[in-house]
Amino acid sequence: MCSASEGQSRRSPISTFSPGALRRVLRTADGVLVEAVYEPCTAGFEGNSPAAGGTAIVVAHGFTGSVDRPAVRRAARVFAQRAAVVTFSFRGHGRSGGRSTVGDREVLDLAAAVEWARSLGHPGVATVGFSMGGSVALRHAALHRGRTEARTDAVASVSAPARWYYRGTAPMRRLHWVVTRPTGRFVGRYGFRTRIHDRDWDPVPLSPVESVPLIAPTPLLVVHGDRDPYFPLDHPRMLAAAGAAELWLEPGMGHAENAADEPLLARLADWLVDAAARPRPAAPDAPRTA
Repeated sequence: MCSASEGQSRRSPISTFSPGALRRVLRTADGVLVEAVYEPCTAGFEGNSPAAGGTAIVVAHGFTGSVDRPAVRRAARVFAQRAAVVTFSFRGHGRSGGRSTVGDREVLDLAAAVEWARSLGHPGVATVGFSMGGSVALRHAALHRGRTEARTDAVASVSAPARWYYRGTAPMRRLHWVVTRPTGRFVGRYGFRTRIHDRDWDPVPLSPVESVPLIAPTPLLVVHGDRDPYFPLDHPRMLAAAGAAELWLEPGMGHAENAADEPLLARLADWLVDAAARPRPAAPDAPRTA
C-alpha cells in the first residue's frame, strides 16, 4: 500500500492541472476536511467551467500518496483525455485533515468525492483505486451500492490486498511497522508526510474480499501486476473469484499508480467509461457506514 518509490515530499506544480481545474475542500460524513481537485475532460474542452454531463472518474490514491503526487497527476492527465476527473487526498495525506486509518474511514473520503462529482452534473461516476485506495474503492462500492448520491456506477481496483493484516512480503512487513509502532508513525509523518492514527481498528472493517460479493450489479474490474512486490497473485485471484469481477493480470507490472504506465491507464479509463454507461438493474440500498 505504500508508494515509497514516488519520493517523500515531491509535489506537482499547479501547471500540471488541466485548464478549468477546480480546487475544493470537502467535508466528509464524519467531519474531516479533504482536499480535492476537479478537472474537466480535455477532449474538446472549451471555457473554464465544468461541462455538465458525461462520466467522471474519481481516483483514490495509495498509502502515502496525495492529489499532488506525480503518479496521481499522470493518471489524472490520461483519464482526463476520456472523462472528467476528480482527485483528492485521503485523510492524513497531503493537505487533508485528520489522520489515516489505512483503509477504514477513508471510505467516507471517497464517498464525499463521488458526491461532489455528481453535484457538478455528472450522471455517471466511476471510481478507481490503487493499493490502499483499491481496497477503499471496493468497500465503498459495497457499502454505497444503492441509489445514493455517493454510489459508483463502475469500479476498478488496482494492486489491492484481498485480506487485512497481510505480512507475507518484506514491503508489507515494513509498512506494518510504520503503521503500528510509534517510531514508525513518526517516520510516516516526517518521512512520508502521512499522519497515521494511533488506534487499532475497532471494529475491524469489512475486508476487500468480503466486499466483492456485495458490489454486483455494479461492474467491477480487478487489476494486478505479476511483479507486485507487496501482494502476490493470490490476492487478485481471490478478489476476482469472490464475485462477478473482470480480472487483468498485467505482465511486468509492479505496484499501484507508480507502476501503471500510460497505455494501462488509457485502457482503465476506457473500461470505466464504458462500464459506467452500461444499463443494469438497481441494487438495494446498503447501510451508509464505513
